[in-house]
Amino acid sequence: MQSKDAIISRIKELFEREEHPAKALLVTEEKVARKIYYIEAGIARAWFQSDGKEITFQFISEGQFISSFESFLNNDSSWYNIETIEPVIVYSVSVKEFRRKMALFPHIRDFYNNYVQQRLLAYQQLFISRIRDSPEERYRQLLREHPETVQRVPQHYIASYLGITSVSLSRIRNRR
Repeated sequence: MQSKDAIISRIKELFEREEHPAKALLVTEEKVARKIYYIEAGIARAWFQSDGKEITFQFISEGQFISSFESFLNNDSSWYNIETIEPVIVYSVSVKEFRRKMALFPHIRDFYNNYVQQRLLAYQQLFISRIRDSPEERYRQLLREHPETVQRVPQHYIASYLGITSVSLSRIRNRR
């Protein structure tokens, strides 16, 4: 199997380089996702509307792939939006072309399958954490595991991710 760096280099050769400003929607809720992105630089968030409020459930940054996987797998509407938080440099490929490239390049398919497995584990951890842990415990975990996210992402998005208000997040941060 090829190294991760070699596979990323290959992806950059095969995918199209794009630059997007902050606040750009890469995937739109209730529309079919047409592309898969690999983030080289920048950070984005995945979010959806609920009762008129934006609910952030994931931050995606350098070295990660993003798309609406239910849309990708089922050619169905996305359940959420993916929006850039800061300017990003991404490498993109259409879903159709990505499927073709996975068939042509087994190392890309294997890399993608491993990536999806890791994301599944991360989603399971997030799901269990939402049930088991308090917002303060989830914040401490985010701070421990992804300190760069806490520094780069506006407080109101972090509060949304934790399921609390910005005021509650300020209180948690002041308890340090």
